[in-house]
Amino acid sequence: MKALPRMIFCVALAVGSLPLWADNSGQALNVTSGGRQYASYLAAGPGAGQKPGIILIHSFNGLEQGYKDLVDKFAADGFVVLAIGWQTFEKSPTDATVAQLVKDGIAVLKARSDVNPAKIGLTGFCAGGRYTMLYLPQMPEFTSAVAWYGFPNNGGTAAQPVKPIDEIAQLQRPLLIIHGSADMASPIAGIYQYATALQGAGKYFELKVYQGLPHGFMVQNGQLWNTDQANDAYNQMASFFKRTLK
Repeated sequence: MKALPRMIFCVALAVGSLPLWADNSGQALNVTSGGRQYASYLAAGPGAGQKPGIILIHSFNGLEQGYKDLVDKFAADGFVVLAIGWQTFEKSPTDATVAQLVKDGIAVLKARSDVNPAKIGLTGFCAGGRYTMLYLPQMPEFTSAVAWYGFPNNGGTAAQPVKPIDEIAQLQRPLLIIHGSADMASPIAGIYQYATALQGAGKYFELKVYQGLPHGFMVQNGQLWNTDQANDAYNQMASFFKRTLK
C-alpha cells in the first residue's frame, strides 16, 4: 500500500487526574510458548460476532496495572486484546524468544470464536514499540500496527540482531507511530529518521507527535495516564485500528 504519510503535531494543555478503575473486565491467562507458561492478560469486547484481535506488547517495566487497564479500555471499544507477559522469565529475552511468544499469542487469539482471524493488529510500548516496528514487517499475520515511543535504531547485538529500520523494505502493512517530542530515551530525531526512511521507501505510515511529552507517557508509575494528551493518543490508536482492521 503506497500513500503519502500523515504527520500530525499537537500541543495538548489540560492535565487531569489518574483514572480510577474499580475492576478489570479482563482475565489473567497463560500463553504457552517454548514449553513455558507466560503470565498474560486478555479482555474481550462486548456483544456477539467476531471482532478484530490485538496483540499488546508492554514496556520494559513489565505488565503493570496500567497496561491491564488499557487492555480493558481497548476491549470495551470492540476488540479482543491480549497483552503478552514477555518478561515472565527474563527481563531481556532475545528477539527470537519474544517473536515466538507473539506468534503463540496470535494462535490464542485465532482459536477464539469471537476473533476474526483475518484481522489481527499489533501494538507495543517502549521496548514493545521496537518489537512492533520489528515484527510488523516480519509477520504476515498482522494487518496493521501502532508503535508507541519505540526504538527503530536499536539492534545489532546477539540477542537483538536486527534493527527495525533495516526491515522497512519488507513492510507491507499500515503503521501508526506515536511519540513525544521530549522523549529522552528514544529521541525524536531517530523517529524522524525512521519516518524519512519509510517515506523514501514508499511505505504507508502515520506519525503523531505530542509536543513536550516524555518517554512512556501512556503508563506513568504503573498507572494508565488520564490526561488530554494520553486520551487523545489512545483515541488515535483506536481510530487507526478501526480504520485498518475493518
